[in-house]
Amino acid sequence: MELAQLLPDELLERCRARAAGYDERNEFFHEDLAELKSRGYLAMFTATNDGGLGFGLQQAAAAQRRLATAAPATALAVNMHLVWTGVAHLLRERGDDSLQYVLAEAASGEVFAFGNSEAGNDSVLFDSNTVATPLADGGYSFTGTKIFTSLSPAWTRLGIFGKDSTGEEPVLVHAFITRDTPGFTIKDDWDTLGMRASQSNTTVLDGVVAPAARVFRKLPVGPNADPLIFAIFACFETLLAAVYTGLGERALQIGMETVQRRMSKKTGRPYSQDPDIRWRLADAAMAMDGLYPQVDAVAGDVDALVNHGAMWFPKLVGLKIRATETARDVVDKAIRVSGGGTYFSGNELGRLYRDVLAGMFHPSDDESAHGTVATAWLGPLED
Repeated sequence: MELAQLLPDELLERCRARAAGYDERNEFFHEDLAELKSRGYLAMFTATNDGGLGFGLQQAAAAQRRLATAAPATALAVNMHLVWTGVAHLLRERGDDSLQYVLAEAASGEVFAFGNSEAGNDSVLFDSNTVATPLADGGYSFTGTKIFTSLSPAWTRLGIFGKDSTGEEPVLVHAFITRDTPGFTIKDDWDTLGMRASQSNTTVLDGVVAPAARVFRKLPVGPNADPLIFAIFACFETLLAAVYTGLGERALQIGMETVQRRMSKKTGRPYSQDPDIRWRLADAAMAMDGLYPQVDAVAGDVDALVNHGAMWFPKLVGLKIRATETARDVVDKAIRVSGGGTYFSGNELGRLYRDVLAGMFHPSDDESAHGTVATAWLGPLED
């Protein structure tokens, strides 16, 4: 399916028109989600013969970039569903059908969310503060607190993980819980500077039970080469990069349009004729031109099962940092040339300025990413 058919201009305009209200009211994007679901958007990774769109990561990233030009917070939250369905797709393409039910349930309307983030856990996927307790039937109960749980008002399936320390060696247990399972509480605490429509509330797990059939991985603590880890990083980082690339793309477009409308009292000419403003926007355009093919190429390599070996993680975290930092710089440049009207809360560029700041908080953060790249090129730090 062509992107213009999946996300036609009229739909994007409706999403863009609603985005300001969601942001002002600190409200979830219910209408956007309903429209996207009706178009099969949440089943993009499910094969066509199973009721989905049959997309790979490259097509999904292109779709998310396009959606983010209209509603970045909507796109960011939808990312978390697409991470899990993308993981299931990537594993299946590599011969692992353990999460095939994720793709099937996404096609039937279930909404998946990502419940792994924990305050103060800078080990991210390689350790957990959440306690996973084994049950006699093979299931697990989980007790802990998850932060930044996007899609909080809408998810029906939540992917979580925790640490089981009952054996000789601790293991990290990955599982899914359902919305109707008792034992968790969603806090109403998402009152943020930007990305407000994502409603990424804190989720408190208080002995919530995942049945044995939904416990899908047990991994050792610390870095490991399990395909699940690669699949999560590949989908998470690439789709994040796509969203922030779309955000930067929209900011550049607004800046270009604005300087052609704004008139200089001094010269009587539009600001698009000012050499300094032209240079600033040209600089932003050149930066964005570098992002588009990078997102496409990295996603394409994932789809093609290219073996980058130990360089895969540096490529993924580098892409995420480059996209989020470039988008932040481009939004800043667009605001600088667009005038004081962008300082008002209802201005779209002003909202993009607040939204883009969230990019620095998503894993991998700047410090972690640079550490990953340095280790790949220079080897680990010596003791």
